[in-house]
Amino acid sequence: MWYDVFFSISQPRVDGHLPSEKEMFTNFFRQVEAADRLGFGTAWIAESHLSSEVQKGNRKPVIPHWEGEVGLNVDMLQLAHHIFQRTSQIEVGSAITNILCNGGPVAAAERVAAFLALHGLDAAEQRRVHVGFAAGRFNFMNEVYGVKPRNDIEEAAWRVVKGIAFREAATIFCRLLRGDTIASDEIPPQSLHEGLFRDPEQWAHLRELSGGLDTIPIPPFFEFERLKIVPQEFRRDLLQLIIGSHDPAVQSWVNTFLPVQVFNLSITQPDVIESVHTRMTQDYHPEGGRWERSHMPRTTFVFVNADPKLTPEAQRASAQSEAKSALSQYWRALQGTLDPKKVEAAANNALVGNPADVAQQALERFHPDDRLMLWFDFFNHDCDRVITNMTTFMEQVAPLIQDAR
Repeated sequence: MWYDVFFSISQPRVDGHLPSEKEMFTNFFRQVEAADRLGFGTAWIAESHLSSEVQKGNRKPVIPHWEGEVGLNVDMLQLAHHIFQRTSQIEVGSAITNILCNGGPVAAAERVAAFLALHGLDAAEQRRVHVGFAAGRFNFMNEVYGVKPRNDIEEAAWRVVKGIAFREAATIFCRLLRGDTIASDEIPPQSLHEGLFRDPEQWAHLRELSGGLDTIPIPPFFEFERLKIVPQEFRRDLLQLIIGSHDPAVQSWVNTFLPVQVFNLSITQPDVIESVHTRMTQDYHPEGGRWERSHMPRTTFVFVNADPKLTPEAQRASAQSEAKSALSQYWRALQGTLDPKKVEAAANNALVGNPADVAQQALERFHPDDRLMLWFDFFNHDCDRVITNMTTFMEQVAPLIQDAR
């Protein structure tokens, strides 16, 4: 089993405390340095854009009850330079980089190329940067860059149209990183059709808006004449791409260009996870070698307590209390109300308890070859506690899992 660590750098108010930005970044670097010493494989870092606090005052607030910023990291690549300077073993990944905003896929590809050119100046450098890319969770982060509905049809079908925009962007992003010279008119045209919609009434409404078309063309979101990114001689061997999309067709499509791995969540149903592994065994780009289960990082919360002053039962109870508190605060912040069923469901998908509990849960839920993206800082600004939990996992939980195998 592979052990990575996820850092949210999220700034919500927790138990009345809203940390400063300096405190947030200081805590992050302490934690990533600890993760390096402990032997975690990759530090995955959340990326977000624009102030969610300011957006709360707009016409369509997306998280009106959240206090503080959803995320402070707007550029994983800048952070990665600092992380590599401060550490000796750990690799760095984005979970995720939004390639629709901040200039779109062309600008995103060029930033990656520039980072790798600098990171790879030392010929002995072997640590990779794992660029997870997706379309972004909140639409307001894309709208300022023009990625938004352009007519009534796109407005009515935006969930699907946003997926089309992402496929277009992913094609451009991957081809440019491969080294291609391209123009936007080389990107396959996209359209809406009945097969993309589960609701027959929605499709009927779209056909009515289009004047009865069975196939509704979607004009490109990114238009440009032939171009090629610079620098061109960057270290492609230090790059690993990971797509943050649940669309099987897109996962397979990007692998026609480069080896692109796949993100997934611990709450995803087992049959869906196994179907991804089965399909990617066939579709993974040959330059990436054989598809491995570790090519699909899986996110999971960790709430572990190994306080030697407590009995195992008391450790378990303390960890369960900590998990429910964090999850309750999260759902209140996200939705403004507390749904006990959602808290319970999330807690059941987390790794919670004393070291023996957490090891047993990991053994029951995950395949021996899975890569776990372990999330310790979830709604927790106590940096010392986060590092303690990371240490407990690697020094007490991981050996128990290994011994059981």
